[in-house]
Amino acid sequence: MTPAVGKDTMHQNPPLLTTTTVTVAYAGGDERRGPVTMGQANMIRCILRDDPTHINIHDVWPVPEGTTSAAVTDALRALTVRHEGLRTTFPHPPGAAPVGQVVTAEGTFTVTVLDHAELPGDPAEYAESVARAARAGRFDLDREFPVRITLLTVAGQPAYVALAFSHAVADGSAMAILREEFAELLAGKELPELTSLPPVDLAAVEASPAGLRKSEASLRYWERILRTGPQEMFAEPRGRRPGTDEEAPQLTLRSRRGARALAGAARRTGHPEATVLMAAWCALVAHRAGQDSCVTAVPSANRFHARVARSVTTTSQDALLHLDVGVETFDALVARTWGAVLNAYRHSQFDSVRLWEMIDRVTAERGSHFGRDVVFNDVSALPAPLLGTDAQNGGDAEQELTWGPPQALPTRLLAFTYRTAPQLHISLWAAPSVFTAEEAEGFLSGLVLLLEAAAAGDVPMEALAEVTGVRPAERGPDWLRVDGCWVSPDAVSEALGRAVGGLPVRVQVTEASGAEPHLTAYIACGETPLTPTEAHRALTALIPAAGSGVLAPHRYVLVENPPAEPDRSDAWRRLNTIDEGTGRSRQV
Repeated sequence: MTPAVGKDTMHQNPPLLTTTTVTVAYAGGDERRGPVTMGQANMIRCILRDDPTHINIHDVWPVPEGTTSAAVTDALRALTVRHEGLRTTFPHPPGAAPVGQVVTAEGTFTVTVLDHAELPGDPAEYAESVARAARAGRFDLDREFPVRITLLTVAGQPAYVALAFSHAVADGSAMAILREEFAELLAGKELPELTSLPPVDLAAVEASPAGLRKSEASLRYWERILRTGPQEMFAEPRGRRPGTDEEAPQLTLRSRRGARALAGAARRTGHPEATVLMAAWCALVAHRAGQDSCVTAVPSANRFHARVARSVTTTSQDALLHLDVGVETFDALVARTWGAVLNAYRHSQFDSVRLWEMIDRVTAERGSHFGRDVVFNDVSALPAPLLGTDAQNGGDAEQELTWGPPQALPTRLLAFTYRTAPQLHISLWAAPSVFTAEEAEGFLSGLVLLLEAAAAGDVPMEALAEVTGVRPAERGPDWLRVDGCWVSPDAVSEALGRAVGGLPVRVQVTEASGAEPHLTAYIACGETPLTPTEAHRALTALIPAAGSGVLAPHRYVLVENPPAEPDRSDAWRRLNTIDEGTGRSRQV
């Protein structure tokens, strides 16, 4: 044993007695090799690119009183042998992303034992902090055991297991499955036979002709949305582009009122609670954003098939829901949501490398930047739905809103639904550039009010502001819809001017009768060599950080010098044209 020395760096500075590292050997599984799954490839891409504290995931498993440390390590060993994903590494040459996985038949892992005289005043919160801290540091995909395990003990008695997982081998659903099985092993129960596919077999299914056809269909589905749907859900003067991160505090709703209302609305409409909740979410997001449709990512959607329902692997690929909210009543929207969700679920398996290549191509051609702006993750159906111990704790209040710690947010609006009964339990992270603290609280409260109204009767969609208290985004008179997106011509002009190095620019709106408005950009080049293609490329490269409401013009018209009255569009139109075109590789 090594006595702890110096200042304890753990949260709340608990009285730490000793730190011990225990090596656990395992054997009995099969050695296997195969290609990576589509979900693994998707997460490996993020692991190699993103901050480890953002992409690694964590969990905390309580240990029943009276359990020995040997029983804990035996259970961990049994889970490792049982699930191939926990025995998997991803060998690859330097500078390249892994394309294959190796499952070992035997090996070792380590458990760090932190023995305390006593745990802090809130032991569960302390255990959560230990697990979260273990997320720091990138997992070595080549050789590292994909789980970092810390056993918290009090005078030698196990209390919690704090774990950090590589997202290449587990997601939230996998952690929930492992947590459930860990508890059953400690209770002396025999685990049932595995029915879902391990990763190597899942990869084989995905690579089959049927699997490849499914992936191609998914790419076509996504491309239709990317070419026609809004590129920003929250396009408004105070907003930021979806490609820029913000730090957002966690806001948690626990509402018995909401649970009763959701159950009542489901009974009255005859649709599942999950469908009603999704319809309410999309209705309120689109209403708040001032959009006629809602585009939201649904990450947990791709475990609906039995072959992956209980796989301990990562299936982290988005289903992308594009729901048209242009109906008269909420009941009509619920009916529409059912089919739209199923369609999104069916198209949530794809080659992630090809997906991002397609996203880059389509957004360049459209002159936009598609962002994962809204995310709705309903994990309430999981056997142990949690992302941290906070998901299991709650009082008996009819309704309460509590604020928690901040985290970096690569989206504008992220929600996790942990429970729908006996409380509706949702955690929300809302970008401060778009939602003040009061507006975020009002959004979750408004969601409950909408469910209560829907439980009592059908709700006219035009009455959402009155029913929920949520007001749509405010935009100035210069904002208009272009190609299905809210656009500010002034913002386009400012961004294009910066993109072409400060050359004089004028963006004109053309509104033909019965047709959608088009944007035409005039650029005075002077002696600067420039083509429409170069101008378009420069602007699209700038768009992710250009501010909200920026969409590339449909045409670029190059002239030599600006007119004497540069604020008059007709003056620009009278100038001699040097060159003109869309700037796109594909004509639009």
